[in-house]
Amino acid sequence: MYNNKISIVLVCDDYYAILLAAFLKSIELNHKTEEIIDAYIVDDKISSKSKRKIIESLKSDKINLIWIKLTEAIPADVTLPFINNAYPLNILVRLFIPSFIPKSVEKVIYFDVDMIMLDDISNLWNIDIGDAIIGAVSDTIGPNTKTIGNGIENYIELGLDGDEKYFNSGLQVINAKLWTENDITRKSIDVIANNKKYASLSDQYALNIVLTKRWYELNPKWSCFSVTDMDKPSLIHYFHRKPIFKEYSYKYKDEFFFYLNLTKWKGFRPIGKTTRYFKKIKNVVQKIKFLFK
Repeated sequence: MYNNKISIVLVCDDYYAILLAAFLKSIELNHKTEEIIDAYIVDDKISSKSKRKIIESLKSDKINLIWIKLTEAIPADVTLPFINNAYPLNILVRLFIPSFIPKSVEKVIYFDVDMIMLDDISNLWNIDIGDAIIGAVSDTIGPNTKTIGNGIENYIELGLDGDEKYFNSGLQVINAKLWTENDITRKSIDVIANNKKYASLSDQYALNIVLTKRWYELNPKWSCFSVTDMDKPSLIHYFHRKPIFKEYSYKYKDEFFFYLNLTKWKGFRPIGKTTRYFKKIKNVVQKIKFLFK
């Protein structure tokens, strides 16, 4: 079904280009097998300077960077629902992945950029998710496993089983063929549009509804949240506060800066919270401009 390439998708703006560089570097250095990695990067106005630094940070010929503009990743005939939150518009791009990657690519891994890989990506790639549409990690912090019942506020109204597990959408091993055949993109957009009051987590909310009983649970080591202790995580997910900020107080900070200092951002000094708040405001303004233009 799959060839000797590993296909991944990441979505990034200029503000988080530094995170993307560190993550790609961690993938590069831990990839020991022979597969070529095709990295499809959805470019949400990454500056030419940042893009050059990302490219120059990678030394291996096993990573092939393929740049896709944000406007090209979102189909022109799709009306995106407006959700009043501080997340960037680009988080919805993960709903369109099978439509902008080549049709020949039947399997792809989506990653948030706020991650660090500590294992060979081929070990994740080779996990058999069976007939599931995606593989993902349960949204679990410590001993507390989130369920549909506490992750989807209106689950009763939607007729869902509250005891079903709830996944984090920041990592998805996607069967693109099954995704397309089951019309997951349209169904997800419709769910968000029809439940705006409850869809503050937009794509994660929608996918947990649409893919109930259709996803494969991956080992939690493949998305170890930065507030969680784990002996040997394979992938760190800095899902809340990022280590590029001065007030970062969670775990795995050293792992992040180890890889960052092997990129063209070597010597970077964490930034204050004022810049972070400005970024949130900018996210909202960008959404309004894009959706109501």
